[in-house]
Amino acid sequence: MMQNVHLAPENNDDDLYSGYNDYNPMFDTEDLENDVAFQQAARTSHGRRSSVTAKIHGTSSPRPLATGFGSKAPLTSSMGRPMTGTIQDGVSRPMTAVQAAGYTKAAVRGSSFDPLGQARGPASPLEKKTSDSLEEKMRQLEKKVNELVEESCVANSCGDLKLALEKAKEAGRQERELLRQREQIAPPESINLDLTYTVLLNLASQYVANEMYAEALTTYQVIVKNKMFSNGGILKVNMGNIYLKQRNYSKAIKFYRMALDQITSSHKQMRIKIMENIGVAFIKTGQYIDAISSFEEIMSISPNLKAGFNLILCYFAIGNGEQMKKAFKNLIEVPLEVDYEDKYISLNDDLHTNLLIEAIKNDSLSQIERDRKSLAEEYIMTAAKLIAPAIETSFAVGYDWCVDAVKASHYVELANDLEINKATTYLRQQNFNQALETLKMFEKKDSRVKSAAATNLSFLYYLGNELEQATNYADLAVNSDRYNPAALTNKGNTIFANGDCEKAAEFYKEALRNDSLCTEALYNLGLAYKKLNRIDEALDCFLKLHAILPNSAQVLYQLASIYQIMEDPNQAIEWLLQLISVVPTDPHVLSKLGNLYDTEGDKSQAFHYYCESYRYFPSNIEVIEWLGAYYIDTQFCEKAIEYFERAALILPTQVKWQLMVASCYRRSGNYQKALEKYKVIHRKFPDNVECLRFLVRLCTDMGLKEVQEYITKLKKAEKLKEIREQRIKSGREGSARSRKEGSAAELKFWSLP
Repeated sequence: MMQNVHLAPENNDDDLYSGYNDYNPMFDTEDLENDVAFQQAARTSHGRRSSVTAKIHGTSSPRPLATGFGSKAPLTSSMGRPMTGTIQDGVSRPMTAVQAAGYTKAAVRGSSFDPLGQARGPASPLEKKTSDSLEEKMRQLEKKVNELVEESCVANSCGDLKLALEKAKEAGRQERELLRQREQIAPPESINLDLTYTVLLNLASQYVANEMYAEALTTYQVIVKNKMFSNGGILKVNMGNIYLKQRNYSKAIKFYRMALDQITSSHKQMRIKIMENIGVAFIKTGQYIDAISSFEEIMSISPNLKAGFNLILCYFAIGNGEQMKKAFKNLIEVPLEVDYEDKYISLNDDLHTNLLIEAIKNDSLSQIERDRKSLAEEYIMTAAKLIAPAIETSFAVGYDWCVDAVKASHYVELANDLEINKATTYLRQQNFNQALETLKMFEKKDSRVKSAAATNLSFLYYLGNELEQATNYADLAVNSDRYNPAALTNKGNTIFANGDCEKAAEFYKEALRNDSLCTEALYNLGLAYKKLNRIDEALDCFLKLHAILPNSAQVLYQLASIYQIMEDPNQAIEWLLQLISVVPTDPHVLSKLGNLYDTEGDKSQAFHYYCESYRYFPSNIEVIEWLGAYYIDTQFCEKAIEYFERAALILPTQVKWQLMVASCYRRSGNYQKALEKYKVIHRKFPDNVECLRFLVRLCTDMGLKEVQEYITKLKKAEKLKEIREQRIKSGREGSARSRKEGSAAELKFWSLP
């Protein structure tokens, strides 16, 4: 039975059933009810057409229906009208009155069915407008002006202020050309005022960005004085800002007030900002009463942190303590509209909710909230530190009032920080006992506050050289908050002071892991590596620190010191020159530069820096000695006397400097002065052999009678010196002999059976 069944091979490309489901979409009648064109054609032609069957007059027999493919003889309907589908003059008549059927009036018989008109080929191109018309030229010119304004704004945002100004000027030139052409063919009402306003405003803004304030004011005046610009008056704010930058505060206030008069009360925030600028300008001029009026009006309409803080500053300037208290309370009552703590707390274990909370914790909105909260805390802390000594009889009482006021507000967590700042203020006042008492109050607080207080206590005891107490409080700070970089740094400092640099470096590295920008830990880590002679690692630490603090004198000095240890004097000099640009009057740095140049053989540069060092600190013996020796080498002994006399004043018990003064007199040929100086030295130091030798030589050369007296004293002094040296020598030999005998006795002792 199966032998007559033939299976099709799998690789046969011919499908036996292909084409069964294919059909011409023209025969699809399912959507004819929804076809608007078809229904309209049916409604317009149906009912008005003649009978399909045509009869010939005089006969009763029907004729078959004629079509386009039937007889060539034209058939007429009973009304004398050609039947549908008949051929007249070789042209087939449409089956319906709808043109969209695909037939045309001039279609010949046998033409193919082409409803989309594809056989006609592509449509002819649209007729191009002539670019020579004046209207088209103006349209292109207007487009060019807009492009130049956009390019100017983009260049400004990229920081290329010069290019932005050039583009703005070019846009102004093109816009004026556009105005001239448009005035020739159109009435003034057709001028594009928005474009003119945009070009002028951008040009003025670019002038301000390039600090060309006079040109900017002139451009703003053009806009403001033109009555056709309905919103030009608001630009008086910009003009006031320019005058404020120029420190012309009276004109700035004048233009701010003019702008304020032209802004309606509906623009509330704009009016507030202008009033803030007016208040700041009054502060600059010292008119604190007028500034207070502006800021009080702001605080009554729309309180904000900046206005509240400025109001406190004004009351502080006039010394009104009661108003300072009132303004401080108003400052801490300003709503922040930040529920940062509650928004990101998960109330259930829903995984999706927790993931969502984690995702939004660090988004841009939460960052704005953190910044706003941080700014508010900074304003409150600064205001409290400012007014505390002024609102009460003492600093402590005033600070306590501020703390109580903060505790009663929604900034409760700031109270502890204020207490710690109170202790810090005691430190600045060198009132260490009060600082210790204040900080010890936090030993039973929460971990964060306890860690901060213990860190400060450790620092206090470290300054007092009480390393044991400093270590105890450093341990308490670390145990309270292991992620506090300041506590870890202080702990490392106590270990460093005890000599364990390796362990101290571990604490510094842990502090850096918690806060990579902890500059104290990074600096101390570099010092620890330097102490451990790990110079490359120390250099790496200080180079990183230099990237963070490019103008730190300490960091620059350490880099120069490390390169000097690495025997690279050129690099050391480069870093010291950078250091001089930061601290140009540091005598130690100047003398170090002189020493390096002297080592390199550059005497002129060494002399320059040694002289600068001596000018700022004329008591450095090493600098004085070098300058004196330099003048002796250059045969200017008279100049060297000045420096050696300075050294003799600094160290009057050392005969060396007075002998150098006498020697300079002798080298310069002033023997009488030299003799007098040697006599003075002999009276102060009668046993000095060198002074007596020079006295004998001078008296002999000058033929003086005192020569014999000085010869006798010289012999006596030399004999005493010889006896003294023999005693010292014998004492050294005796001590060496005793040490040798002691070693021998010890060896003998250990050699007993």
